[in-house]
Amino acid sequence: MVTLLAKLFIKNREDYKNPAVRQAYGVLCGAVGIFLNLCLFTGKFVAGLISNSIAITADAFNNLSDAGSSIITLIGFKMAGQKPDPDHPFGHGRIEYISGLLVSVIILLMGTELLKSSVSKIIHPETPEFSPVILVILIASILVKCYMFLYNRRLGKKMDSAAMLVTGTDSLGDTLATSVVLISTLTAHFTDLSLDGWCGVLVGLFVCYSGFTAARDTISPLLGQAPDREFVQQVNDIVMSHKEIIGIHDLIVHNYGPGRVLISLHAEVPADGDILTLHDVIDTIEHELQKTLNCHAVIHMDPVQVGDQETERLKELVKGYLAQIDPCLTMHDFRIVTGPSHTNLIFDVVAPYNFRLSDGALTALIAEKVRADNPACFTVVDVDKNMAGDK
Repeated sequence: MVTLLAKLFIKNREDYKNPAVRQAYGVLCGAVGIFLNLCLFTGKFVAGLISNSIAITADAFNNLSDAGSSIITLIGFKMAGQKPDPDHPFGHGRIEYISGLLVSVIILLMGTELLKSSVSKIIHPETPEFSPVILVILIASILVKCYMFLYNRRLGKKMDSAAMLVTGTDSLGDTLATSVVLISTLTAHFTDLSLDGWCGVLVGLFVCYSGFTAARDTISPLLGQAPDREFVQQVNDIVMSHKEIIGIHDLIVHNYGPGRVLISLHAEVPADGDILTLHDVIDTIEHELQKTLNCHAVIHMDPVQVGDQETERLKELVKGYLAQIDPCLTMHDFRIVTGPSHTNLIFDVVAPYNFRLSDGALTALIAEKVRADNPACFTVVDVDKNMAGDK
């Protein structure tokens, strides 16, 4: 249904990075979610009244909360699609994450209420009624929620949408919850064993877990999570495809919402190269990154000496020392300053955030290893963290 509606109403529907297309999909999926969840709520609420089952009634109100969540998602996509303004020069894309977080909170609140109602049912049990209509409603609900999970997950991955992935996760939890309710209903009908309250507890736990995982997944990008390895590798491949670039470092990815990414990095270039030519290369790379990865790029040129034998010799020695300390350590911006009595080795070392040594201990260990073999060499080291992530 969503695919058919997308063909009818969304122009350039395959361009998932386009903010206008993202907004259109968000509105469409939100509207479909509201309609389907309201239908499920009506059917289950009637079934719950007929059967006097707390598990079915709880599942019905879970679908009602899902309808509210779909409204929030729809509004979130509409607001996220607003154009940049003086107060928000990078757009409003993070509203999509906030709407996903609000949906997560609603899911958690509903799960908590379901747990309270179910515990009360355990303390004061009642045997629910059974009818074929109830059976049909529950099976139809499972099929509908499976469909909602599949289309939300598929589009969420294609669009890299946290809000849509949250909605898909919630639909999967609803599928499992309704399956538990169905088993409870059948068990009560064919045996004397009443599991209604206990199954209500399981439904509540499913809902709470879905809310917790959804909140975790939406809070992370709001706090500033590390970029995907695949994205970092794509940036590296594009920059290093230009022969004038010797190396890159200090890559930082600023995420202002899906499709609104700003990156900055340092590109090492030959110190004896023509500055105008190199500047033109940097401009070309920035435009290529924007066109290929749909991100704005700012690149700083770092001139480094090439072809100097003494610099290369000392650089290779330091690389060896770093490998002895830990293979994960890398360095950049290596240069030397030679004086009458000693030589300064100046460079930056990149270490993971969870590295076993403190920055001070690491620089002291590097200096010790260098001085042991090269008494006339002193080190001037800055320790950087791997801003591109250690995933």
